[in-house]
Amino acid sequence: MTIDRDTLYITGAGVSAASGIPTYRTDGGIWVEGSQHYTPQEIATRKMFHEKPITFLKWIYKQHCLFKDAEPNSVHHWLADKNLITQNVDCLDEKAGNVDYIAIHGKTTKMSLYWSENKLPPKALIQTDIPWHEVDENKLEESLIEIFQIPSSMTPKKRVSYKPVLLLFDEYYTELFQNSRARQRIERAKKIVFLGTSFSVSSPLYALEEAIKSHKEIEIVDPLPLDLEMYEQSFTHHKMTAQEYIERFGDR
Repeated sequence: MTIDRDTLYITGAGVSAASGIPTYRTDGGIWVEGSQHYTPQEIATRKMFHEKPITFLKWIYKQHCLFKDAEPNSVHHWLADKNLITQNVDCLDEKAGNVDYIAIHGKTTKMSLYWSENKLPPKALIQTDIPWHEVDENKLEESLIEIFQIPSSMTPKKRVSYKPVLLLFDEYYTELFQNSRARQRIERAKKIVFLGTSFSVSSPLYALEEAIKSHKEIEIVDPLPLDLEMYEQSFTHHKMTAQEYIERFGDR
């Protein structure tokens, strides 16, 4: 299968909403619902993993349970043979058959060796599947301790413990998240289509600014108004859902 590299699709949580996954900042969304004692901005951090790993991992397990039975929708299947970068961590593009997409914020199914530094050395780039199927919910804490190799001190240990491959609030993009590959795709594309993203994080904003600077063709698909007034004359805004977009323009 030959993938058209001239057009790059960048997707956000809006694409997975039709699969029953709440978008990040709506009611029930990942960045709205934290835990009994912490906001998402407090719990979804490297600091929390280091200081209170069980609290962190229980919250991540909750997110996994939200995603694990979700199925790809028509947009994921349409994107299966496309040049794709997604901000979503739900792996629905993978389920739909896209074998070469970049999950720029990580995946709930992967973990890597834990290091305290954000600049990760090569060994820490090795990813492995999280054996979520081994979790015994009757012994949830014990299961998480065993899976992620948390020592009895309850402090994750370098080169021993594992951390989910998810970009957290106090982290930045590294090669663990295929940062260089993502930038290459953005720079090489002649056209970028943004689907279901609110531009509330840096990765789509970087892509948008790079596309404008390089005079690329830009389409933004979102039924809601855009708070991007400074770029107003530089892109086409399709005020529709991703599903409506592929139904109307999918055969182009």
